[in-house]
Amino acid sequence: MRVLYLSLGIILSDQITKLLIKGISLPLLGINIEGFQIGTSIPIIGDFLRLTYIENPGMAFGIDIGGKLFFSIFSILASIGILYYLYKVRNEALSFRLSLSMILGGAVGNLIDRVFYGVFYNEGPLFYGKVVDFIDADFFNINLIGYHLNRWPVFNIADASVTCGVILLLLAQTKTSKEKMLITAATSDTSADTNNTHQSNSL
Repeated sequence: MRVLYLSLGIILSDQITKLLIKGISLPLLGINIEGFQIGTSIPIIGDFLRLTYIENPGMAFGIDIGGKLFFSIFSILASIGILYYLYKVRNEALSFRLSLSMILGGAVGNLIDRVFYGVFYNEGPLFYGKVVDFIDADFFNINLIGYHLNRWPVFNIADASVTCGVILLLLAQTKTSKEKMLITAATSDTSADTNNTHQSNSL
């Protein structure tokens, strides 16, 4: 289960960047970070990559189906499910386990926002926090059935981790399927050769 260190690293980097963007004040620890105003947009690499601070009450990349409580509960159940599944597949291929750990880290990173940020920042009750997004990247234009997209929805490290984890998971599954097909084919050929040998010996 050492792949969980990757999940932990994702969670820490995600939360540290979010706190730097949103700001945090802990007088007892001598910490006071002002953060940015919501809507602030700062060019990093021209218009290709900007730091744009928004808060998202929904899922990754601005998807909003249901309500805040729904997403909070869904994230908790999903995280528990992934953690349990990681334990079940602890002897599977490393790429497969890494992909799950990335998805887990991203899910927990955004879960912390939804569960605790409302209370921590006096903006709402438990489970009603908003997710901090700040990575604003350019994207090639898409025009499809009246839908237009010229920039990727603003996201954060947790979102990116989930997306990369899903892509890696698909690649790992594809590789595993191909390997199983090759093994099956090789086994079939070996069995056929063995049967032919037995038949020749019988003759």
